Amino acid sequence: MAFTPLHDRVLVRRVQGEEKTKGGLIIPDNAKEKPAEGEIISTGEGARKDSGELIAPSVKAGDRVLFGKWSGTEVTIDGEELLIMKESDILGVIN
Repeated sequence: MAFTPLHDRVLVRRVQGEEKTKGGLIIPDNAKEKPAEGEIISTGEGARKDSGELIAPSVKAGDRVLFGKWSGTEVTIDGEELLIMKESDILGVIN
């Protein structure tokens, strides 16, 4: 992939949600909520302090993260739907 986010932004691939409920009912595509969990694809170099010093990102490619429901901007790169968001939109890393 030939895309690198700038500054404190990250590129995220959503992790697919469940296809069935716990009771076994199949959830149709139009009723599914978009998952708020994803995998970091790439990160920018980080934010800068007022002094110009670089603040390295806290996440790295391959990390699984949780983010807010309305976080990020949806983009299509190489035919794949991805999200670009600020690192501050990420709520936490899943270990």
